[in-house]
Amino acid sequence: MSEYDIKSMTYEEITDVCLSLGLPKFRAGQIFKWIQHFGVSSYDEMTDISKQLRSKLSEAYPINGCEIELKRVSKIDGTVKYLFRLHDGNYIESVLMKYKYGYTLCISSQVGCKMGCMFCASTKSGCVRNLTAGEMVGQIHAAQRDAGVRVSHVVIMGMGEPLDNFDNAMRFLSLVGNENGLNIGMRNISLSTCGIVPRMYELMEKNLQITLSVSLHAPENELRSRIMPVNRKYPLADLMKVCREYTEKTSRRISFEYAMISGLNDTKECAYKLADLVKGMLCHVNLIPANEIEESTYKRSSEKTLKDFCSILNSRGVNVTVRRSLGSDIDASCGQLRSRREKQNSDGRNAK
Repeated sequence: MSEYDIKSMTYEEITDVCLSLGLPKFRAGQIFKWIQHFGVSSYDEMTDISKQLRSKLSEAYPINGCEIELKRVSKIDGTVKYLFRLHDGNYIESVLMKYKYGYTLCISSQVGCKMGCMFCASTKSGCVRNLTAGEMVGQIHAAQRDAGVRVSHVVIMGMGEPLDNFDNAMRFLSLVGNENGLNIGMRNISLSTCGIVPRMYELMEKNLQITLSVSLHAPENELRSRIMPVNRKYPLADLMKVCREYTEKTSRRISFEYAMISGLNDTKECAYKLADLVKGMLCHVNLIPANEIEESTYKRSSEKTLKDFCSILNSRGVNVTVRRSLGSDIDASCGQLRSRREKQNSDGRNAK
């Protein structure tokens, strides 16, 4: 975090800023609430602070938010896909989804991703940089402001690997859960990882009440390493060991994400191996019909294959559901809009 990045600052850090400027301590509470609760994009919106102070803060501590570059709304289910432009010209994506309990926003944690999962569009151009905690919160503010709704649940499952951006992800959780900020409870937040084992142990020690989602996608090492290069460094034995310890330490159920790819990891043999792998764990398996992207030849499993796979897991006592596909008509899987916009920009520059 930059020492001038006020949107990523905690209340205590903003207090230090105020004291360094000779301001009374109560100003910190006002500024923090304007930034974190109301999500202002300019100091001019802080109506209970003098113009002189707003000008001084604006020069020294700019508020870096997210601007909507492109927005797509599903005609099928109302899901909204945002392409956000950051202050440095980079692009990230978020997806706003409506459920019976309210609105969930799937946010990004990095510009791109370095994990190299074969079916994911986010990783095709590599990782440009980590997002700050303020940029992660900013996605929520921007979506709420545009849609006129309150986001009650957050999924850190967009572009990037949040545990590869560990410190900023933890700072984000602190900010978003603050009662004077967005005040979103930890039980309403899911964090997804492809399995960075050392960071999972660090997360475990924090004993947060978030939901940990682990992208599994294969029940044995050879296949998983082919789909997810991270498995070569942190194989299944190490991953499942930390998962079991995590559930024992936190008493929180882990959600295993499993993208169903036709003819690759959706066989009956895979289903039986998966059931054996998670046997006896406090967990849930979430089967995901794989997103079909331009950059990959992978196809999603058929409805019959999904049903048969589900039945095998159920017969072995595994808690399993099939994720409802949202936004299928708007390229809702992360990375697609960014890739297309960057290609357009590149083509435009080359044409000059």
